[in-house]
Amino acid sequence: MSESTGGGTRERIKAVALELFTEQGYEKTSLREIAERLNVTKAALYYHFKSKDDIVASFVEDRLERMDALVAWAESQPSTLATRRELISRYADTMFSGEQPSVMRFFEQNQTALKSLAAGQKMRGRMMELANALCRGDDSPAAQLRAALSLFAVHTSWFAVRAPHISDDERRKLALEVADELLAAIGTQPDA
Repeated sequence: MSESTGGGTRERIKAVALELFTEQGYEKTSLREIAERLNVTKAALYYHFKSKDDIVASFVEDRLERMDALVAWAESQPSTLATRRELISRYADTMFSGEQPSVMRFFEQNQTALKSLAAGQKMRGRMMELANALCRGDDSPAAQLRAALSLFAVHTSWFAVRAPHISDDERRKLALEVADELLAAIGTQPDA
């Protein structure tokens, strides 16, 4: 592996690790198996990642960067239904692009492993920040729950919708319809 291909190699390692983690689970996958599938030595793999935890952390860091950008954007916008709709749409775009569907399947299938990793803790914190951005202007418990559930509508659409032959576009559209039902009620309830 030459230095000039270091970035590409790192991405290939992540892609193969993701395949194996999804196929056989995080706990059952070894660094040796990842190296073998890549046809590289374990030492070459260690050059990029010292552990499976480091590989998972790289998935999470990529996602955290996207979430941070979404929160920053939302905070610069007025607290309106239009902003909430645009924010959830942008969130859906990040979940339905590139390798994200595979990453989401990995997260869903390996929740126990993620809970014990620092990266998993960071992810939960960022999800709460994103939910807070969605209900900004309405701090009621109902608004907080609706905001969180709107996010879950987007990312659980990969697992909860079991319709055969549904396209990613159809899945995204359905998730956003459900999210919108939740978001439309934020800020509309009278004070209790």
